[in-house]
Amino acid sequence: MGIRVGLVGAGGVGARHARVLSGFEDVELTGIWDAGPGAAAALAAEVGAPEARDLADLLGRRPDAVWLCVPPFAHGDLEQAVIRAGLPFFVEKPLAADLPTAERVAAAVAAAGLPTATGYHWRHLDTVGRARTALAGRPVRLVDARWWGTTPPPAWWSRSDRSGGQLVEQATHVLDLVRVLAGEVAEVVGGAAPSTREGRDVPDATAAVLRLVSGAVGTVSTSCVLPAPTAAGLEVVADGTSVHLTETTLRVRTPAGDEDTAPTVEPRTAVDRAFVDVVSGRAAPPGLVDVAEALATHRLGWAVAEAARTGTSVRVGR
Repeated sequence: MGIRVGLVGAGGVGARHARVLSGFEDVELTGIWDAGPGAAAALAAEVGAPEARDLADLLGRRPDAVWLCVPPFAHGDLEQAVIRAGLPFFVEKPLAADLPTAERVAAAVAAAGLPTATGYHWRHLDTVGRARTALAGRPVRLVDARWWGTTPPPAWWSRSDRSGGQLVEQATHVLDLVRVLAGEVAEVVGGAAPSTREGRDVPDATAAVLRLVSGAVGTVSTSCVLPAPTAAGLEVVADGTSVHLTETTLRVRTPAGDEDTAPTVEPRTAVDRAFVDVVSGRAAPPGLVDVAEALATHRLGWAVAEAARTGTSVRVGR
């Protein structure tokens, strides 16, 4: 038996999820809604799903779950409405453009006891599991995370109050894997190169030093001034082993030599499949990141962004 899914958000990310979900034989898209005129109708026609008039109409169709695929600034009220309706939901990362909204949503989810999932699709890469195996039993000493790329085209992305900035909106993927592969971060100190582009307050570049709970140290850097994506990934140094991981490659270096592998999983499909399985009553796979787990990564991203903005030391989660 299949499940019925409603989808909010018909932009680029929402369209990707709609195409993936409509390709699953056990999923029926019961409605697509977007606050912008025309977008939902076009996407609904493409994937053969009905358009919903508004959020109330979409929820009134009684889907089994809802996918929320909206920009960072649009989070908060949408989640609260879905929670009041008692529906499991998938929400794209980041959880919000700020920290208080993410905290409120996570608290409401915990109180309601609803199943949730988030768009941290990198966690579904099988190379992440291989990296964890390579590091198992070896104390991590150093981690270096990078997200060096261009400025995405949506106007909201260039405003920190709308996107959360590059650290919160983009680099959250690699910060999430810092937690997975190196451990939790206790404190951050950093700095930022201010924006030189008119109409954009997201910094041209940021750099920060991380102090991990384990005693290890790390760095994270971002930039959005390049003509094309250049680096997105992280390197972890442990006793006798180093791991370099991106979305498309894994290199493990040991005294025996280098081993290069590529993922065999399409993570953007796997992340949707995982939550469909959960809503269908099957066990959550290891890579699934619910709202509570995503909040820990959001707190880290927010701390790094605040450290870069203020040039001061920031404790994660405070």
